Amino acid sequence: MNHMPLNPTHDAGGSPLATQGPAAVRLLLVEDDASLAAGLSRALVTQGYEVAAAGSGEDALGRMASERFDLMVLDIGLPGIDGYEVLKRMRAAGHAQPVLILTARDAVDDRVRGLDLGADDYMPKPFALPELAARVRALGRRGRGQSGPRIVHGPLTLDTNARRAWLNGQPLEMAAREWSVLVVLLERIERTVSKEAIIEAVAGVNDDLSLNAIEVYVSRLRAKLEPSGIRIRTVRGFGYMLLEHQGRKTA
Repeated sequence: MNHMPLNPTHDAGGSPLATQGPAAVRLLLVEDDASLAAGLSRALVTQGYEVAAAGSGEDALGRMASERFDLMVLDIGLPGIDGYEVLKRMRAAGHAQPVLILTARDAVDDRVRGLDLGADDYMPKPFALPELAARVRALGRRGRGQSGPRIVHGPLTLDTNARRAWLNGQPLEMAAREWSVLVVLLERIERTVSKEAIIEAVAGVNDDLSLNAIEVYVSRLRAKLEPSGIRIRTVRGFGYMLLEHQGRKTA
């Protein structure tokens, strides 16, 4: 089936749709269902995103090559090359933007394949729009954060180039492994990260990290961070989640 190309950043007369502020996150929505794409685009624009849409994998790759986007929402069942191939090619081309897979395929093998190819999150259809918006917000923070070496989370600041950290403006001392675990959690705020995934992300080739070791590192991080309101939640039977900081935001 052929679909009309979508550009929901513009209205029917060709004028740009309003976004909330000049620094709106740019999002590429890759979805071949024109009706669904238009509805999602309108909803995301009202959330403050600058949204562009692609109806095929080829169109998506072309836009990624010529335009700047902070993140992508990607359907798997696309005409021509599917979403898996889009993800594979964009990662091979060096595009590091966060990707949320949005698809009717919900088998475990499908999810594993998408995540292994470089997806950052996965939502099955049908979905609740508030949950989608929350996940997009989380990925948007990551996408914008890739433009510089600093990660800010409430009173915590990390300089990823210098590998230095500050808490409430004061230097924060961390062991190398504590630093690595914290970065993994910061990259997935409000998402559960399994102990196995943390091990895979922080262990070296010849390292033999245990699940108990990860528990120790998380315990040490809690002791240093929780007095300042930064909470790491244990998701029993799954892993850990760094919660969104609830304190007052500062400039």
